[in-house]
Amino acid sequence: MTGQPADGAAVKAVPAARSEARLLVPALMFIALVVAAVASLGTPLITSVATSFHVSLGSAQWTLTVALLSGAVATPILGRLGAGPHRRATILATLAVVVAGSTLTVLPVPFAWLLAGRAAQGIGLGLTALMMGVARDHLPEERSAAVIALISVVSIIGAGVGYPMAALLAELGGVRAAYGFGLVVTAAALLTAWRSMPEAPEGRSAHVDVAGAVVLAAALLLVLFLAGERNLWSRHLAMAAGLSGVAAVLLCAWAVIELRSTTPLVDVRAVRHPAVAGANLAMFVGGIGMYLLLTLITRYAQTPNGVGYGFGLTTFVAGLVLIPFSVLGFVAGKLTPRVRTRIADPLLLAAGAVVVGGGFALFAAARSDLAELFAAMGVLGFGVGGFSAAMPGVILAATPKSETSSAMSFNYVVRSVGYSLGSAVGGSILAAGTGPGHLFPDDSDYTTAALVGIGAMALTTLTSLALARRRSSGTNP
Repeated sequence: MTGQPADGAAVKAVPAARSEARLLVPALMFIALVVAAVASLGTPLITSVATSFHVSLGSAQWTLTVALLSGAVATPILGRLGAGPHRRATILATLAVVVAGSTLTVLPVPFAWLLAGRAAQGIGLGLTALMMGVARDHLPEERSAAVIALISVVSIIGAGVGYPMAALLAELGGVRAAYGFGLVVTAAALLTAWRSMPEAPEGRSAHVDVAGAVVLAAALLLVLFLAGERNLWSRHLAMAAGLSGVAAVLLCAWAVIELRSTTPLVDVRAVRHPAVAGANLAMFVGGIGMYLLLTLITRYAQTPNGVGYGFGLTTFVAGLVLIPFSVLGFVAGKLTPRVRTRIADPLLLAAGAVVVGGGFALFAAARSDLAELFAAMGVLGFGVGGFSAAMPGVILAATPKSETSSAMSFNYVVRSVGYSLGSAVGGSILAAGTGPGHLFPDDSDYTTAALVGIGAMALTTLTSLALARRRSSGTNP
């Protein structure tokens, strides 16, 4: 008599578990999309913030920079916490901070408080790696690989979702209305996480290496500051070079601290694995190229056509140019897991890099018509989507399940630095081509920047092919 109820309970548990998994996947996607979209809200609102708060465009730029910076600093810390027994609490607490920051951006507060709110919103970027860790722990292996790939893609195309929406709301109701959108969706993400996030598996432990966290935060602060402050390089070269040296020393000191620590923030020994190191190198160089093209296309689209090129698009219409990027990026993210059964992940990385290089070539050769910009952005999105979907597979193949969040958080930091440098490289090339007394560079400078991007993607392709060759030689003696 006791066996029958037990069997009945087991039968009921199976559909319940499947239902839970079905709810978990959209929750992971939604949270990853929200934190990426909210962090990107600074991009289309820079001019509106400068006008509303009576600050310079350079100061208003920090509404984007500070979010990227706080995200880069918080990511490895959250990744380590997410590897421990309190992952659910970490996710909920982080989203609560993001909601509090979103509230600050809506309230009628001074500019400094707006920056504080944006910094709090940026911390949410560290949740992407935790979403991957949850998927790997609580979904079947085949299912988790596809979900992790999509989370990686969603974390990038979120900008394409947030940009046009924020621009439209800013035009209709001002900058507070746009930030209000961020408050609504982050509150929804917190509620979603509270209802759907499971506890971490038992037996996990995680201790945050405080010394390593402080040194890494200082190093990243300098790196991202130097990437964002282009005027520093042109007007105070010696100071910029000195700060670069300090950043390099701090990064070396951080690596030594991590190697000596019994509870490192990031397992540097695992990062030194050839497959992981190669993947991070490809992410760094590829990130420079990907964000460079994104910057070039959006800036070109908004250049007044009276200059002799450009289309003079408003912020909202320019944001619509990102729609092909998001749509085709998502399509590539959905296709990649299916192709992985036939093509190795490193080869998919190489293919994604080649497609992005094709986007650069298209932009360099044809940009006189708005449809050509849409086409180049679509090619970029497809390449970035495929590249991003393949990246977790390369890293996680050499990473223990318990270290998923930590390994992917380090890759996110590498990606953030690459994106920041890509933006800086594009701005520097265009600034160098802007003559005295002119506001805009020559059209040919966009071609020069595109050629630099093609070089970056060629290097990314070669790195990915080297990874594929190594994997092939390792599996075929």
